[in-house]
This record gives sequence, C-alpha cells and structure tokens, in this order.
Amino acid sequence: MNYLVAGLGNIGAEYACTRHNMGFMVLDAWAQASNVVFKSGRYGDVAEISFKGRKFTLLKPSTYMNLSGKAVRYWMQELNVPIENVLVISDDLNLPFGAVRMRKNGSDGGHNGLKNIIELLGSDAFPRIRMGIGNDFLRGQQVDFVLGQLTEEEAEQMPELCKKVVEGVKAFALMGPERAMNVVNTKPKRQE
Repeated sequence: MNYLVAGLGNIGAEYACTRHNMGFMVLDAWAQASNVVFKSGRYGDVAEISFKGRKFTLLKPSTYMNLSGKAVRYWMQELNVPIENVLVISDDLNLPFGAVRMRKNGSDGGHNGLKNIIELLGSDAFPRIRMGIGNDFLRGQQVDFVLGQLTEEEAEQMPELCKKVVEGVKAFALMGPERAMNVVNTKPKRQE
C-alpha cells in the first residue's frame, strides 16, 4: 500500500519556524526520527518511509503554499496513489494552537494551500490533518500572524504535536480514517 503524505509549507529559511509551515515541521520530524533524508524532486522534496508493509512518500512542496496542488497532483500521478491514500497536513487558523483534527474530506476552510489542491485535483475527497495555530491577531494582521514565528511556548510543544500527527498518519494507514480520527482528534491541553 502506497501513501502520499503532503506537508504544506513555504520553502526558504525565512519561513522555517512559521505557523504556516506546520506540515513541513511534521514531515521533517518524522524523517529525522526515521533516519531518512529528503531529496529534491520535481515540485518538491521527497522522502520515503516504510512502516508495517505500508510505504509513505513524504512530500514538502517547493511550489509555495498557494500552488501546493501542482506538487500534490504531480506526485499522486507519478506514484499512482489513489486520492483516498493522499493525506495532507496543514495549519489551521480556526483551531486553537495544539488542537489537531483529521477529516476524510471537506472544504478548504479558507486555507489557500488546501484550496489549490482541491482545485487541481478536482475533488475534496482526500483526507487531511489540520493543526491549530489559533487566531490571536488584530484585524488585517492575518498574513503577519500566519507567516510569523512560533512563540517560545508554541515551539516547545511542537515535538509532541509532530509525534501525535505522525502517529495519526500511521493509524490512518493501518486502521482507516474513522479509527484514526479517534487517535488524532484532540483539543489542546489547558494552560495553567
């Protein structure tokens, strides 16, 4: 069984630890934990991980966020992965920081990367994991917030959040989306 796991983000050092790069952060953490290295490919960097008879191709699109669909469509066709085995990891303003949500399909929720993927695939029938980044910004400051660096407190939570999302991807491949949603979907921990 082959799976394409696309972590959304923007290329370049200036975006490395920004809220919009949650997908990249998850895939980087998974690759590092699995001792695999990303290789530059068409429309993105790719790495392969095998787990319990499943092959995961991790994709970090190099097309910038708003054109993510170009990379996802190319690699989906190149690897002959059916749409139900394409899993997209993205940030989400509508969820508080630390919340994680898996869905089998759905709208773009205002996320330009998801919007482009839906547009270029001609379908929203692909699973996705949305990682909450919160929406603690003033009116008109959305772009600065999304492209802003994680706070120190948020950065400290990232290793655990990345691990949780990777567990969710593995559960998705082993148990299917319904049962994986029970593993992944969480609310953030309350701050004291």
